Amino acid sequence: MSSFSRSAQQWATFARSWFLIDARMQPPGKIATMCSIRLQGKHKPIYHALSDCGDHVVVINSKHIAFSGNKWEQKVYSSHTGYPGGFKQVTAAQLHHKDPKAIVRLAVYGMLPRNLHRRTMMQRLHIFSEDTGIVTRGLPA
Repeated sequence: MSSFSRSAQQWATFARSWFLIDARMQPPGKIATMCSIRLQGKHKPIYHALSDCGDHVVVINSKHIAFSGNKWEQKVYSSHTGYPGGFKQVTAAQLHHKDPKAIVRLAVYGMLPRNLHRRTMMQRLHIFSEDTGIVTRGLPA
């Protein structure tokens, strides 16, 4: 009988829960820190680096994030296509205008550990630019 209750406790500990984070007027680094801890499962007592015990994280209002100072114009995101002359640079304001979710996604991606679990952890990150219509998109109420 004790083994049954213990297994039920372990299942509840391993069960993936959902966290809602409001990004309104928050810097992307603060949002990324909260998300990466939850995605990795570091907030759980059973955390181990090799186990995949993280939770789902929903970030809303990513359109309304805030940078301090002049970072909207001074912070530069760069990428390379792999071809000669394929080095691209874009400011935070341009990237945010093109895709409001991209800055938060890149910040969380940079804070996760560089291993094979990173891609599966990113699949459990759900970012929305506004707070309307979340329930209608298939997330649990």
